Amino acid sequence: MKNWFVCLLFFTTVCTWSQTSNEKILHGKIVADSASVVGIDVVNLGNEKVTVTNNKGEFSILAKADDILVFSSMTLEMKRMLVDEDDLKSEMITIYMTPKINELNEVIVKKNAAEGISIIAGQKQYTPAERKLYTATSGLLDAPLNWLSGRTEMLKKEIIVERKERMLYKVGVLYDDKYYIQTLKVPEIYIDDFQRYIIEDKEFAAALKVKNRTMMLFLISKLAVNYNAIPK
Repeated sequence: MKNWFVCLLFFTTVCTWSQTSNEKILHGKIVADSASVVGIDVVNLGNEKVTVTNNKGEFSILAKADDILVFSSMTLEMKRMLVDEDDLKSEMITIYMTPKINELNEVIVKKNAAEGISIIAGQKQYTPAERKLYTATSGLLDAPLNWLSGRTEMLKKEIIVERKERMLYKVGVLYDDKYYIQTLKVPEIYIDDFQRYIIEDKEFAAALKVKNRTMMLFLISKLAVNYNAIPK
């Protein structure tokens, strides 16, 4: 019995070592025109390692061939990269990222008798559904009429649907099918359903909103275990 246990322990150690022996420290640098490259999140979806770039946009992370790296920040468009053997052999890889194109804040223009026209930039950014609700509830007569007709309630529901669709889009960009299938053990036919399942979790939704990659990786693993336990 003791010999069997020792053999099992040896086999487990060999398997674990073989899975990680191909991993190497990958060195890279982010290049982005007219945008800061410090503090960019770098996540390896394969081994769930996380790091951030320094003030020169440089980073180092443990990776192996076929791992997927995700680069993201508040000011740059998210980018994903599939690691290959050439990347691992390179002394420094270069990742090109582009600045985000943000929607302009709502601008209110009013006539000024002395200077002609002045422009006041508002602080609120509206999504299409939010703008519809704002229009339906801002008028003196529109607000009570839309409330009585049920249009206001319908538009509020549209906002909820719109927010969920935006979250689904973000999740779809952040994780690829291989990560769901191989790492989280979610069958391919259930990936869409699992994505809708995780965005209903308040903690995951909050982490997604503030782009807390580390917390999302922790939560999605726990949610995958719970989801896979549900009878299908």
